[in-house]
Amino acid sequence: MNNTKLDVYVGNMDCEHDAANLERGLQDFQGIVDLKVYPKAAKVSLTYNPETTSPLALREKLNELGFPPQAGRAVPEQPKLWRNPKVITAVISGVLLLVGWLLGQATLPQVVTYGIYIAAVVIGGYYFGREAIEELILEREIGIELLMLVAAVAALLLGEPAEAAMLVFLYSISEAAEGYTEEKTRSAVRALMDLTPKMALVRREGREIEIPVEELAVGDVFIVKPGQSIATDGVVLTGMSNVNQAPVTGESVPVEKQPEDSVFAGSINGEGALEVRATRTFADNTIARIIHMVEEAQEKKGNSQRFIERFGKLYSPAVLLGGILFALVPPLLFNGAWETWLTRAVVFIVAAAPCALVISIPITMVATLGTGARKGVLIKGGKYVEQLAKITVVALDKTGTLTRGEPEVTDVILLRDGQMHGITSSEQMLAVAAGVERLSQHPLARAVTQHAETHGIVPAVVADFRSLTGAGVTARLNGSTIYAGSPDLFEKQLNISLTGGVAEIRALQSEGKTVVVVGDAQAPWGLIAIRDTIRPNARQALEGLHRAGVRVVMLTGDNERTAQAIAREVGVDEFYADLKPEDKVTRVRELAQKHGYVAMVGDGVNDAPALAEATVGVAMGAAGTDVALETADVALMADDLEKLVYALQLAKRSKSVVNQNLALSGVVIGVLVLGALSGAFTLPIAVLGHEISEFVVIGSGLRMLRA
Repeated sequence: MNNTKLDVYVGNMDCEHDAANLERGLQDFQGIVDLKVYPKAAKVSLTYNPETTSPLALREKLNELGFPPQAGRAVPEQPKLWRNPKVITAVISGVLLLVGWLLGQATLPQVVTYGIYIAAVVIGGYYFGREAIEELILEREIGIELLMLVAAVAALLLGEPAEAAMLVFLYSISEAAEGYTEEKTRSAVRALMDLTPKMALVRREGREIEIPVEELAVGDVFIVKPGQSIATDGVVLTGMSNVNQAPVTGESVPVEKQPEDSVFAGSINGEGALEVRATRTFADNTIARIIHMVEEAQEKKGNSQRFIERFGKLYSPAVLLGGILFALVPPLLFNGAWETWLTRAVVFIVAAAPCALVISIPITMVATLGTGARKGVLIKGGKYVEQLAKITVVALDKTGTLTRGEPEVTDVILLRDGQMHGITSSEQMLAVAAGVERLSQHPLARAVTQHAETHGIVPAVVADFRSLTGAGVTARLNGSTIYAGSPDLFEKQLNISLTGGVAEIRALQSEGKTVVVVGDAQAPWGLIAIRDTIRPNARQALEGLHRAGVRVVMLTGDNERTAQAIAREVGVDEFYADLKPEDKVTRVRELAQKHGYVAMVGDGVNDAPALAEATVGVAMGAAGTDVALETADVALMADDLEKLVYALQLAKRSKSVVNQNLALSGVVIGVLVLGALSGAFTLPIAVLGHEISEFVVIGSGLRMLRA
């Protein structure tokens, strides 16, 4: 029997220490084949053998370990303050600290106040003290929690119970707040989950019934009423409506949907009712895939975060060793006062603890990734946020990126020879061309027939259609042979002079347009110009990139003339034409050597090699496209180049916040350490400085939640 996968959100998971506890608790559980924990998302992914265990048994085990599984797709929320054990113990510690201080003012026996302060230390330090000991014994690591525990115990032994109780109270409050900080960063995932309805109205066996969206099967037909959100990805069967795709793609303008159009889960139906055939199950739809990728991305750490974590693992033991040396060396070698240097050592351990430094990057990155996802920009990890902030060159594929990738007719010109052969108007000539082209599958032929249909022109009825490979098409109309194709078809194969239209052809080609000549075996009747239309906001997007200090390069497989016309119109800095896929890879490599960090933007399919070669690969229009979502480092869910500008701005703002947090953390630690070693700072001052800096860094990182 095949292994089965169970994804479940759990409560009480606030940090990586909780994740490590969960992994230890499940490592010997029978039936589990593979286990992955996502602490940032509070999710556990279990692969198990259904012959030896069951989802019910796994859920019961999670509950037994203290990580209660959540119902359905609910992201866990922190308990109310008055029900949170960490908050309760911290508050009790604070109350005991206050009571001890008040009793001390009343000159009660010292043993009473001492006992109250010890109780405050034991109760307030229970959770982080247990975590410190588990880290030391089970993971063989010295963390910040152990530094605080050592400092509190040392303060008690030095006869400073009030200071020890204050340290424990303030640190326990900050530890309790960590869970609520994590919950805040999960708000983006929660918002994505809330986009889809809980129930869907499905037509089955001639009846309309409501079922949970999790039970939708591929092929089910469900009804979306005006104002409702769409339950899962599908194709419209009947109905027309404007659909707001902003929650999924970030597009600001609703998109008109009609039969055969695709719709995405989580998008909001407008004024019309739609019947939709489901093409994906709820667990595999666009929203579900985005959520999974955001959760994966939040666990992928950037280079700076990995460096800080490695630094922290070395730094914390060094701080503890430094504290021991400060306590022992001056009294033993320089006749320093034991009490003075022991006190300074305790203050030093607290002052040098790297809490703010360690938390400064992950809190900012998680907030950045969540905010980007909400705005239709999916960044696959902190590494790519860092690299986006360094981009100096953006290389753009032309077709489907700068242009729509859908050729359209731009000009219909009737020539004098056409009038001489009885063609009295450009509409009549277009009807003939549409009649000849309607049997062809070529993209240019489709552009001609669609243009005729849009203008209400009925294609002429032709016979004996034939495709002329690489040149055009031919058919018979009223006994005459009609041709539609390239200028070379008429001049080189049919030996028909185009003298009467040479000027027009050259002018159209200079604008990057492909010219289709329509005529018979004696003369050309007219010209139809076709071009892949430029995206409406392409120029504005490129202006935004230039304002961001980025050089813009266009890479295309089109000919030099077409590329030059497009480049001139949109305003790129340079372009390269006639490129094969492998040539694009070479150009990206050359741009990186010449200018530095390169972002390659394409559709994620044809441009996959170039996307992989670039510093950051960016796929446009990734909504509903598996390949684009999987191959790119950054996925722009909508076909909107301005989202690229937003992604660069978001990354640079994230870098700025990280730098501010690192600078603040470094300055605070430096000042506190100097004050501790010189004796200028007491333990309460060091504790206050340490905790305040941590809260400031958290608040600063959460600024990235603002879109």
